[in-house]
Amino acid sequence: MFLGHLGVALATRKVEPRLPLGATVAGTFALDLLWPLFLLLGVETVRVHPGDTAFTSLAFESYPWSHSLIMVVGWSILGGVLGGRVFGSWRAGSVLGLVILSHWVLDFVTHRPDLPLWPGGPVAGLGLWSSVPGTLLVEGAIGLLGLWLFVGAGGARDRTGRWALFGLFALVAVVWVTQPWSPPPPSASAVAWGGLVMWLLPLWAFWIDRHWEAATPGR
Repeated sequence: MFLGHLGVALATRKVEPRLPLGATVAGTFALDLLWPLFLLLGVETVRVHPGDTAFTSLAFESYPWSHSLIMVVGWSILGGVLGGRVFGSWRAGSVLGLVILSHWVLDFVTHRPDLPLWPGGPVAGLGLWSSVPGTLLVEGAIGLLGLWLFVGAGGARDRTGRWALFGLFALVAVVWVTQPWSPPPPSASAVAWGGLVMWLLPLWAFWIDRHWEAATPGR
């Protein structure tokens, strides 16, 4: 998933207004932020395989440290503890931990069975990516619902905030929706280096935070 992860990050504002959008975007995309680093370190592998699924040309051959369920639970606990300390609220930290865990849940829905339950263990995945219309419908709905909830949970302080929010959503939506028709990446190395661009998403989201006012907790 891609747009769906952003949708969860946006929707979290309704659940826990104390969490900045930058933090929830970093949380929902955390596994994909780690993944290119592990690819470049050579501890995980991906293969360019046009037609691997209807929606993507990538075959995720091995990613036990970033995407196995047991490791994701560990990353979620770590993120939750750090979030609790940084934001001074164990509720906020717990929500952030669940946000990180949501990445694996959404990937489980979309991926074919390639998500390991633990390093070297059995793999799982429901395979929504085998259907382009199904993926567009389900993931698009999650993304739009998240955007609606975020907008309803606060307001832009200025025009920059509105344009920054909808610009981020539009960029992610365009990259996501064009995947089935885009040419495959030239190499696995290009995938790894290109994946580092995703580190800009949390920075963009923190910029939005500076121009967006959240509702107070309990409001």
